[in-house]
Amino acid sequence: MVGSGAVTPLRVVVVGQGYVGLPLAVRAAQSGHLVVGFDTDTRRVEALVCGSSPVEDVPGGELGTLLRDGAYRPSMSPDDLAGFDVAVIAVPTPLRDGAPDLSYVLAAGRTVGRYLRENALVVLESTSYPGTTRSVLGPVLEEVSGLRMGAEFGLGFSPERIDPGNRLWTLTTTPKLVSGVDARSRERIAAFYGGLVDRVVEVGRCEEAEFAKLLENTFRAVNIALVNELAEVAHDTGLDLREAADAAATKPFGFMSFEAGPGIGGHCLPVDPMYLSHWAARVRGSGSQLIDLAARINAGRPAHVVERLQRRLSERGRPLDSARVLLLGLAYKPGSGDLRESPALAVARLLKARGAEVHAADPFVDRAAVSAVLDGVRLVAADGDEVADADAVILLTDHPDFDYHQVIDRAEFVLDCRGRLTDSPAGTVEQL
Repeated sequence: MVGSGAVTPLRVVVVGQGYVGLPLAVRAAQSGHLVVGFDTDTRRVEALVCGSSPVEDVPGGELGTLLRDGAYRPSMSPDDLAGFDVAVIAVPTPLRDGAPDLSYVLAAGRTVGRYLRENALVVLESTSYPGTTRSVLGPVLEEVSGLRMGAEFGLGFSPERIDPGNRLWTLTTTPKLVSGVDARSRERIAAFYGGLVDRVVEVGRCEEAEFAKLLENTFRAVNIALVNELAEVAHDTGLDLREAADAAATKPFGFMSFEAGPGIGGHCLPVDPMYLSHWAARVRGSGSQLIDLAARINAGRPAHVVERLQRRLSERGRPLDSARVLLLGLAYKPGSGDLRESPALAVARLLKARGAEVHAADPFVDRAAVSAVLDGVRLVAADGDEVADADAVILLTDHPDFDYHQVIDRAEFVLDCRGRLTDSPAGTVEQL
């Protein structure tokens, strides 16, 4: 199903104004809807009211235009949800002690339920295990509103597929999965998103759509774990994994290339597979051995980075506990300031714990956000003096803004965790 671009203006509420909710709210407002962006984070809402976007994918200019036109209104007041036609829930679903935490979804459901009217539509975009929409969110909405899902209000699931910083596959161009607790809900949700995105793909039930979202990211996490483990095997045996992977990628079928690195980050890859394993354990008595193993491999990569660096510094007569280490990149992906679950943060903490003096350069991250999650790490510019003064440089996030020629020319030693400096002189640069 392809969106026609013509929409009937609706009163839309998007609960959660982060990396998922804000782009959706802005896109809905640009498509002609009247949108309230609801969030409980005071600093975030205040910034949005002033036209300052905390998300790279939403330029401040676009936000300012929508604010002036009255098409988009950020709010912390639940009463601003009153009278909505469509409410989209895009709140975090973190792990707590390895188990799914749906407290944000439940809180959002209770808030939305207070203002839920007959024939209104509620869509969950937050990632969770199969059954969450129908068996967790639905009963909360019914209890608070006194209405019945399907019969008196529409309800469905449409998983977010946001890739921060991706200019090719955006909210608009990425196919949008939609589902509903019944056929009518699914049709209405498809019609809503059809006015926002280029292509809508209908999935029969919410449970399969929820499963599909977890499958997408579990596929990536497991395959990244495979190459992360093989990278260690290749290093220990003197083989070049990247050359082997490039050669394998010439096969036109049956192979997809993944990159080894210092670990996985973002909200999706470290978290979503664990939702799937947890759900499997609950419904069938045992989780996924493969998912759990992949999670352990990926989670162990930051420690592997630090251990490799410690060995190389020791060979150079420099103990780690008196070394100055410059980290290039703190965000979990290049071209973004997103710090969520970034393996670079784990590397920084491990280095500090072992006594190193840690400096970090990242032109995309917010200084206050870094200070909130890292203690004792000095944020610096990645200039020539910083590079030259470091006993070692670790390239953790290959941002396009870094001067890699300068790094090669002036660094004493570089541990390249991203395969960016493959043509560098031997001895100065080592690939992870």
